[in-house]
Amino acid sequence: MVIKVFLASSSGSTAIKKKQQDVVGFLEALKVEYAQLDIACNEENRMWMRQNVPQEKKPANGIPLPPQIFNEESYCGDYDTFFDAKEDNSVYAFLGLPPPPGSKEAELADKAHILENGTHAEETNGEENLDDSIEVPVEERNGDAHGEEEQAAEEEEEEEGEGGEEEEVAEGETAEDDALEGETAGDAAEEAVEETDEVTEDTQAHADEEEQEEADEDREEEDLQSEEEEELRQLEEEEEAEVQEEEEDDEEETQGEEAE
Repeated sequence: MVIKVFLASSSGSTAIKKKQQDVVGFLEALKVEYAQLDIACNEENRMWMRQNVPQEKKPANGIPLPPQIFNEESYCGDYDTFFDAKEDNSVYAFLGLPPPPGSKEAELADKAHILENGTHAEETNGEENLDDSIEVPVEERNGDAHGEEEQAAEEEEEEEGEGGEEEEVAEGETAEDDALEGETAGDAAEEAVEETDEVTEDTQAHADEEEQEEADEDREEEDLQSEEEEELRQLEEEEEAEVQEEEEDDEEETQGEEAE
């Protein structure tokens, strides 16, 4: 299998040149054998590339741009898909080549294989467990032991009959314990209610204090405003009095001059 990279040696686009160098450089770093096919100087290469790029992979104008990568006759992809494969460590899968042993891509493939086998093993174990779950008659599974179990069960019933009185006493004690627990729970509930009432009273008292402080602050602001208004009023009255005195003085001077 030969990897074919279709390039344009005389492309005037800096972006295309950079993409071509990136592809070629990465293939050389991986030591992948490839062949460069120039579409700028060879019309056959250009026509073959355009015809063999799948229609759904062509751009809107229908003309695929280099670099385009093939594995023999099979289309691998363009620069964007090559770049995505490089980022995902799946270049060999992109090229249709088996990853070399020891490579990162090979390790990832091995992990995926192990996970698949593990899942398969779990499914197999699940099927085996289902087979084991098929019910087997008691006599076949236990044999003579089944009869012994029945006898032991009868003896236990007799012992339970003798211990009936003890169970009744135990039930009475349990009832007393339940009653004590109920009383304890009631006391705890009452204490919780009292604590809640105390918290509510404290909260209400705190709220009342805050309201009183706010009322005092509002009163102080009103007093300050009243004082400022009074001072302004006094200043206005003083200014008016000064103006009136100046006018009276002017009138007296005018009258004196007229008398002369």
